[in-house]
Amino acid sequence: MIIGVLNQKGGVGKTTLSVNIAAALALSGKRTLLIDADPQGSALDWQASRRGDTLFPVVGMAKPTLHKDVPELASSYDHVIIDGPPRVNELARSAIMACDLVLIPVQPSPYDVWAANEIVKLIQEVKIYNDHLEGKFIVNRKIVNTAIGRDVAEALKDHPFPVAETNVNQRVVYAESAASGLSVLEFDHKGAAAREIKALVRELVEE
Repeated sequence: MIIGVLNQKGGVGKTTLSVNIAAALALSGKRTLLIDADPQGSALDWQASRRGDTLFPVVGMAKPTLHKDVPELASSYDHVIIDGPPRVNELARSAIMACDLVLIPVQPSPYDVWAANEIVKLIQEVKIYNDHLEGKFIVNRKIVNTAIGRDVAEALKDHPFPVAETNVNQRVVYAESAASGLSVLEFDHKGAAAREIKALVRELVEE
């Protein structure tokens, strides 16, 4: 399965989700590849900061021919995660064309809901040529014990794609683990963040 994590709005946690989703898949025994399609190269930076063995390979591929190159790469893996670019452009279009599923992270803010329109339109355009392509929103960086995450999920129901049942909450451990080149599942495998990521992956892959 090829899962892209994309949203035109920067700072929504695309790389954090991409890295941890890939880690959860790899730790479950799946052959996993992470493609860094963001010109900023944050996933590559994460991998470079890691000590010891890698959980999965990370390949930089921030180019608009991505959709032509991914199928051959994907043939050697069970799952491919694409950390997408922060803007709607030809690179984003190419990344979406390569995907089976596009996961759209949205922070609990009305600005994020409004900004989602562009990526939704792009997915719908690509879906004309790739009819098995699916989209799904994920409420990311939700503040625990607040209603705003629920309110954002309600607002997103106006869009044509479903909202993931799993929310990913704002937790310091995501930044702490990234600084060490680790996933939250390695940093604290029994913690709440690890449970969230595992639940999200089950929802994405087993549906």
